[in-house]
Amino acid sequence: MASPPRRPPKYPLDHEPEAVTYARKKAGLTMTDLADQLGVSLSLVSEIESGTRNATPLIQQRMAAVLNCPVVVLERKREAGCGPDAA
Repeated sequence: MASPPRRPPKYPLDHEPEAVTYARKKAGLTMTDLADQLGVSLSLVSEIESGTRNATPLIQQRMAAVLNCPVVVLERKREAGCGPDAA
């Protein structure tokens, strides 16, 4: 039986998937360790790191605390002139 197709990446994300992976590895944690410490499923952490699921601001704050890094490290960097206030 074939597995279901993967979800396309969510856009725009509120977090930077590569930054989450980097911070997790730097903290010496596996995805399972991070999921356990956050109290979420392994699949959620996997989807956050792959960019197919958005990390809410609350999850970002909790991840930053567990990973011992500032939230700004995990946040997606926005380009100037983008967003609802751009002219």
